[in-house]
Amino acid sequence: MIGVLKLYTTRVGEGPFPTELLDANGELLRKRGGEYGATTGRPRRCGWFDAVVARYSQRVNGVDYWAMTKLDVLDECPVVKICTGYRRNDGFVYQTFPADLDVLKRCEPVYEEMPGWMCETSKITDYAMLPENAKAYINRILDLIGGRLGVLSVGPARETTLRINI
Repeated sequence: MIGVLKLYTTRVGEGPFPTELLDANGELLRKRGGEYGATTGRPRRCGWFDAVVARYSQRVNGVDYWAMTKLDVLDECPVVKICTGYRRNDGFVYQTFPADLDVLKRCEPVYEEMPGWMCETSKITDYAMLPENAKAYINRILDLIGGRLGVLSVGPARETTLRINI
């Protein structure tokens, strides 16, 4: 089974979104990623990668390989973050997705920070040529969510979709 995910998180509509960025970082992801509704043009909600949601998807769907997209959107971020859990107001940290959305509304994301790569990846056509920090980011996500990397997209052009393990 192949699962597809962006290397950051987006959402449309209302509801809890623990990693949502309501700052310049969110705007950077939105602009660089073209995160606007295809029909309405409304801006999508953007946030750091949410490993809790991705891990849940991996378990529910039995993902063996991941197709990870939009690495290039993060090229200008000096720091990239991964949400590894949700902290409730009493200090309890959820490692799995809570069943109650009212609980999720009151949670704050727990982040791991990693250094960004601060260089263009959209012209890279060989995984080995990626910046080490970009590979470390991808590997850490895989450690957290399970599965293996099968496809990596570093840009919108066909030749920037790299087959890795499939």
